[in-house]
Amino acid sequence: MSKIHIPTPLRQYVGKQSSVDVQGSTVGEAMNSLVAQHPDLKKHLYTEDGKLRAFVNLYVNDEDIRYMQKEATVLQDGDNISIVPSIAGGAMGTPPSIVIPSAALVIPTSLVIPSEARDLGFCLKTQW
Repeated sequence: MSKIHIPTPLRQYVGKQSSVDVQGSTVGEAMNSLVAQHPDLKKHLYTEDGKLRAFVNLYVNDEDIRYMQKEATVLQDGDNISIVPSIAGGAMGTPPSIVIPSAALVIPTSLVIPSEARDLGFCLKTQW
């Protein structure tokens, strides 16, 4: 038996569990077992034609299955499978720096700071 670790945004579809025990000799079989147990999860992981969505990454024991045999990757008893959704976004151009007035720390970032952050004592210093 293997264990699939569920990321926080998908836990609402698996009864708020952080992991689910599944049967399967390959990653594909284990994932089929997962969606058989929790059918609401399927549309978030797979396209309508049954392919794993492009933004869903799977890891077996911290190894990316894209560099193994993908969904045909063979599992051993006790293997851990992690579902890691891709995160995209950001802004074009040179990233701004966040300067915290009470400290001499400048953190380069691509995050956009909401105007409410000024109320918390943050200043936005851009370096274009």
